[in-house]
Amino acid sequence: MTDNALIEAACVSKAWPFQEAQKLLKRYPNGKPGGEPVLFETGYGPSGLPHIGTFQEVLRTTLVRRAYETLTGGAPTRLVAFSDDMDGLRKVPDNIPNADLLSANLGKPLTRIPDPFGKFESFAHHNNAMLREFLDRFGFEYEFVSASDRYNSGGFNAALTEVLAHYDAIMGVMLPTLREERRKTYSPVLPVSPTSGVVLQVPVEVLDPATGMIRFTDSDGTVVEQSVFGGQAKLQWKVDWAMRWYALGVDYEMCGKDLTDSVTQSGKIVNILGGRKPEGLIYELFLDENGEKISKSKGNGLTIDQWLTYGTEESLGFYLFREPKSAKQLHVGVIPKAVDEYWQFRGNLAGQPLEKQLGNPVWHLLRVNGSGEGAGDTLPVTFSLLLNLVGVLGADATAEQVWSYLGNYVAEATPEAHPELGELVRAALATNRDFIAPTLVRRAPTANEAAALKALDAELAKAGPHTSAEELQNTVYEIGKDEAYGFGNLRDWFKALYETLLGSSQGPRMGSFIALYGVPETRKLIAEALAA
Repeated sequence: MTDNALIEAACVSKAWPFQEAQKLLKRYPNGKPGGEPVLFETGYGPSGLPHIGTFQEVLRTTLVRRAYETLTGGAPTRLVAFSDDMDGLRKVPDNIPNADLLSANLGKPLTRIPDPFGKFESFAHHNNAMLREFLDRFGFEYEFVSASDRYNSGGFNAALTEVLAHYDAIMGVMLPTLREERRKTYSPVLPVSPTSGVVLQVPVEVLDPATGMIRFTDSDGTVVEQSVFGGQAKLQWKVDWAMRWYALGVDYEMCGKDLTDSVTQSGKIVNILGGRKPEGLIYELFLDENGEKISKSKGNGLTIDQWLTYGTEESLGFYLFREPKSAKQLHVGVIPKAVDEYWQFRGNLAGQPLEKQLGNPVWHLLRVNGSGEGAGDTLPVTFSLLLNLVGVLGADATAEQVWSYLGNYVAEATPEAHPELGELVRAALATNRDFIAPTLVRRAPTANEAAALKALDAELAKAGPHTSAEELQNTVYEIGKDEAYGFGNLRDWFKALYETLLGSSQGPRMGSFIALYGVPETRKLIAEALAA
């Protein structure tokens, strides 16, 4: 495959990362002026720890970045992970120690509040370190930028001057969007009180844009004149976002549906400043298993650590790749399917024609870190089959037990020989312990089901040690189709097998399960069911 063939196929691909990257081609038909890299940005509010939403935004932005690089044959790009750590702390997060320490510093910039964990120079420095550790853990290529560093060092001074110079025009954008009561105190600029250190929400009078001088009334009634430079002020959210786009030259940034209005207002403001609104995607938000919006205060979401406990990093990327404009349920129940579908798509990738490859989520995911390796890899067993195996073994199942059964099915059945399968064994044991084993209840078979189970046992007694999963599956089929046992259809027979042998209403291909679990062990399950 030549680079030209790849570029041509990418240009007509309907995969959403390529569709998003096409926006940047239209933005810069001849490349960014001066050969400058196209700048992608993701934002992070460090009042809390990084979470699955942080991961999905960096991942999806990186997917568009790699798609743009593919479309352009390697045009330069940058990804900035921006921390809004100059923001004032509005409330104390629920999952943070030393809440009294934070309560005593409410309203102050996050970088000027002591670290409640006692490890870093401020609360923001702690959470920023967690963000970088989080992104590094997944191998993202990015540059970290701190709002406080830019405000304090003067890096934003030129942009702040433009905000003050166009103060009235910005007010003209914002005031119509506010309730009447809010309009009375609204200002695009939030001065930091020289006495309390709190970020103030007060009206501001611009005295001199060139020197950054403003006038405002402090919370103690004192009239203060001070510059906005040197970290003595920050901007309101929508104005701050626009200023950041302008100052950094951001070309692409995506966001959640809840920021749709912010995109509109910030887009108008960046135009006023003389900049250009970035291209971007507005994605749908996550829902819980009941279809309700996920809320940190409700605790009805799923953390990234939980996903990685019961699934894998690759499966998380796969789940987040698909249909970003559709709302997704985010709970433990979606993980097994995501794991198996990831490996199904990965196994199909190498044999697909180029245009199909570019629509395969795994093609994109394998390029997040620049490697592109792993196309065509498969696993000898599915995650769902492993879950059925550990379910039969019980809540106290061990990895050693699982690997001993895998020896019936896999050559060199060790985690060293099959590290990716080892990850699935780990995840299956955790899922079984916490969610499956407590719910499994085997029922006694009905008379016709018992007769069919006896017939299956008789056939298994004839099976040799090398009988294949396919042959075992055919045996199961033939018994289910035999009218003597009275099953209306094969689905009823399989459901009976799952409920009487596995304790669940759903299950695997029985031939594969029998081959994995072992014929003698399966006959023991049948004996237990018949004795119930």
